[in-house]
Amino acid sequence: MSNSIFKRFKKKETPIIEEKLPILEDRIFWVSTLQKIAFPVLNNLARDSLSKNMPVESISAEGHSSAYFDAFVRIFNGIASWLELGADNSEEGKIREKYIYLTLKAISNAINPKSNDYIFVVEPKQSLVDVALFAEGLLRAKNQIWLNLPIKVQARIIRDLKSTRIIAPYENHWLLYTSMIEAALLEFTGECDKERLVYGVRKFRDELYIGDAMYSDGEDFELGYYNSLFIHPMLNDILGVMRKYGLEDGEFLDVQLMRSSRLASQLERVISPEGTYPLLGKFLSYRCGVFHLMSQASLLKILPKNIHPAQVRSALTKVLKTQFESYNNFNSNGWLIIGLEGSQTDISDETTNTGTLYSCCSIFLPLGLDRNDMFWKAPSAEWSSLKAWNGHPIQRDQPINF
Repeated sequence: MSNSIFKRFKKKETPIIEEKLPILEDRIFWVSTLQKIAFPVLNNLARDSLSKNMPVESISAEGHSSAYFDAFVRIFNGIASWLELGADNSEEGKIREKYIYLTLKAISNAINPKSNDYIFVVEPKQSLVDVALFAEGLLRAKNQIWLNLPIKVQARIIRDLKSTRIIAPYENHWLLYTSMIEAALLEFTGECDKERLVYGVRKFRDELYIGDAMYSDGEDFELGYYNSLFIHPMLNDILGVMRKYGLEDGEFLDVQLMRSSRLASQLERVISPEGTYPLLGKFLSYRCGVFHLMSQASLLKILPKNIHPAQVRSALTKVLKTQFESYNNFNSNGWLIIGLEGSQTDISDETTNTGTLYSCCSIFLPLGLDRNDMFWKAPSAEWSSLKAWNGHPIQRDQPINF
């Protein structure tokens, strides 16, 4: 049997066919790919050797300064929901146990000023991004990570989260970074700076929504994946905390989740039969991380009713295979390299570095679903473009107007 989950016949007149592999074969591949990407970073940080061994590739000096912190928080943010399942006696459960240990050790080193890998340094402004992604990861893995950290490490983290309050965010998605940090403080301490918590949420709710699930990233709209990468996922997690604590603005969560459901349907449609997608915007070096929102929608079970979870799993698996089944996107030592397919530094900007590439790990959010969930258990299914180009029935795309 071919190693590829989706096989394309060579004859032009033959439709694109997917192989029928055993149920959970996709999940095994996902976990294997997660390890392939994350292990070098987590293992080195846990051993206090990340800054020694991780190469840093960037087109600017600015990109070098935060590369190690960038790498860790992006991996943690993406695999946190998987870690939250905890250890069990299955083969995957034992792997999770190992990664929970590595993550706890990595955090302890990252936060310790006496370690070689003290990388949790709060310095305006770029650190605001990393601290917010870290805070979101802690929210996603509260039981397995946050509650298992030593008290002194928790105290240090709380202090550093609060220290970001001196940083004034830009008037775009950066506003949600401050909101995310305050949401984490509210969850872990019961207190927060309410103005910083709600300002970004209100800005996007009241001023920056432009229709059909799309927000403008500040005053000027740019076509790209920033709604999926940053805006929707953070709004969903922030509003979830606000709703939990009975804050009035948390009522916006219902509308926001419906908008996220719509965006997930748009993202599902842009995945080609070959597992490629439109090259739009400036975050292409994040690779499959551009599907952050679709992965989160799967985890939160807010996919549209006309999209079966199995077709999303099949589509995302095809994307993962296209980008990571080979070693084209790694150097000889297993570290990611800048590019979409191979080394392509021209697609990066001044903030891109080896660390930011690990934003690709946000695709792994559905691993936070139990292996018996229909997302994993249902047989493979054609996603929209595969249906369409195979000549099978497909529903028309339907926008929303709220």
